[in-house]
Amino acid sequence: MSSASGALPQPRRGRPGPWPPAPPPQPQAQPLSWAKRTGFQSRVSGESLPSASAPNSGQVPLPRPVEAPADLESGPPPARPNSVLPPPPAAAAVAGNGERRHPPPPPPQPRTRRRDSDGGRPNGQAAAPSLPQLQEEEEAPERPAHVKYELRDTPGIFPLVIYGFQHYISMVGSIILIPLVMVPAMGGSADDMAAVVSTVLLVTGMNTLLHMFIGTRLPLVQGPSFVYLAPALAIINSPEFFGLNDNNFKHIMKHLQGAIIIGGTFQVILGYTGLMSLFLRLINPVVVSPTVAAVGLSFFSYGFAKLGTCIEMGILQLLMVVIFALYLRKIKLFGYRVFLIYAVPLGLGITWAIAFVLTATGVYSYKGCDANIPASNNVSAFCRKHVLRMKSCRVDTSHALRSSPWFRFPYPLQWGTPVFSWKMGLVMCVVSVIASVDSVGSYHASSLFVATRPPTSGVVSRGIGVEGVSTILAGLWGTGVGSSTITENVHTIAVTKMGSRRAVGFGAILLLLLSIVGKVGAFIASIPDVLVAALLCFMWAMLCALGLSNLRYSATGSSRNSIIVGLALFLSLSVPSYFQQYGVHPSANSSVPTYFQPYIVASHGPVHTGSGGVNYVLNTLLSLNMVIAFLVALILDNTVPGGRQERGLYVWSESEAAKRESAFMKDYELPFKIGRAFRWVKCVGL
Repeated sequence: MSSASGALPQPRRGRPGPWPPAPPPQPQAQPLSWAKRTGFQSRVSGESLPSASAPNSGQVPLPRPVEAPADLESGPPPARPNSVLPPPPAAAAVAGNGERRHPPPPPPQPRTRRRDSDGGRPNGQAAAPSLPQLQEEEEAPERPAHVKYELRDTPGIFPLVIYGFQHYISMVGSIILIPLVMVPAMGGSADDMAAVVSTVLLVTGMNTLLHMFIGTRLPLVQGPSFVYLAPALAIINSPEFFGLNDNNFKHIMKHLQGAIIIGGTFQVILGYTGLMSLFLRLINPVVVSPTVAAVGLSFFSYGFAKLGTCIEMGILQLLMVVIFALYLRKIKLFGYRVFLIYAVPLGLGITWAIAFVLTATGVYSYKGCDANIPASNNVSAFCRKHVLRMKSCRVDTSHALRSSPWFRFPYPLQWGTPVFSWKMGLVMCVVSVIASVDSVGSYHASSLFVATRPPTSGVVSRGIGVEGVSTILAGLWGTGVGSSTITENVHTIAVTKMGSRRAVGFGAILLLLLSIVGKVGAFIASIPDVLVAALLCFMWAMLCALGLSNLRYSATGSSRNSIIVGLALFLSLSVPSYFQQYGVHPSANSSVPTYFQPYIVASHGPVHTGSGGVNYVLNTLLSLNMVIAFLVALILDNTVPGGRQERGLYVWSESEAAKRESAFMKDYELPFKIGRAFRWVKCVGL
């Protein structure tokens, strides 16, 4: 056609490409952000808000996968492409005459100032999509489908026995090891230690049942807490107890009972008056994490110093637990991760058996020396040199198993009438607040595993009030420490995948039965001190790790959170060290062992006022690592500006919305219609 006809020239055809043409690239599924995994609603542009019908469960509602629940120890499941792909980018408009008309460029975005608290992103804008990253092996579950039995499930008789037994065996270190440290520090005998162990078993079972019925009703074991161990050791090493000769164990125990009862009473007031509901606004993962971690770090002076008295058996015990808990954790026997669940009892049993063989073959026997004779009474210098090694390495130095009765029922006030001292009681009141902070983190984390929603603030207050009652009972029976939610509960639920409160209740009944068998307490009391120290090295390290794991609910990459946590941990070690070393001459001799000397600060601390009681309280509290970590983190986290997502604020269920859901009511409502009589108490109910 000629150009005179007015027709436009045809566009030139390009050269054909390879055949068949390559398929268009498929967009990759982006991983969920930390905010959606932890349940915080987005308030930044670029992300849609959840619908109003989504349940306020503390997590963004996600569809449950059809396949089996993810295993926290076997790594993340293989990635699947999204079922609904985003539409392809809009093609350029083609005009009728064949020309391509490109859309006008978008208007430039207004520039805003950058803030460090936003992680270096422009204020008010969504974060850029991050590259796919490998997820951690033990990540918080999205829904409670990651457990075999949820909160209200009822296993059969055989699973009930098995799961109830293994739940407590997996936490045996936290339940029985505290008396093995405290009783020798108070000058108690092997029989006293056996009696205290039996008392701990009774009180643990009793308090667990109490918490399961009228507390938060979550499957959490209530037992002796490491939070109370450091202040108890500080009270044991008070100046007024120096120079005691006769019945020093009962004398110190009665003072401990009085202080524990005062601290428990304060915790009851904190919970049942609703003050805990107000205090919850200040407690966030950035506060909980360094506080719990400092509890584990505070005993570094005891761990290896005691283990080194028989270095070969102590190292062997520590290595056995590490091998079972880490290297063999993925091995299954009969469908169970036996080595991971029973790392502590398996390691203890094997090492104890080896020590028994070495003792029987005479490896730790020295001619003419007796391990039961004190070193100061030995005439021979050879025996004085080896008597400590004999006591530490031999397994026949304790006579508790032979001298204890078959049946013994622990009863209240078995050590005598408690002695109340306001200065010791005030120390325990502050410690009960820190124990409550530890429990709040356990409540939230465990509820995401086993329940439909996190509890309301009223349920949390009710749980703290019951923990105060449990601490009072521990003081009346004389366990030496207060009772609280054992921090290992969350790890145990994640590993055993058992969240049924009926199984936990069955295990508590089993503890009650074992507590009246005197030989059980005596058998536990006969564990060699070196093996106890090696187990505690692992337990305290695990406690520190569990505390730091709470940071997964916050923005871990934020410079704000990193500085707060790092500063809290550093000062929790440095400030108590200053108080503990103040006024102590390097060459001074002390009858207190070196691993207990950090707890005698009340006699030489830097605080000097006109009141001896005030000096005692301030010097003792400021020498506790967890107190410093808690104060630093609490002040900084609540004063330094930061967003809700960045701080990782705990999301608790709303009371009015929770009452309209029958599943939530069945999870947390008090049994036997008890809650109907207390519905007017809004601060401690649903």
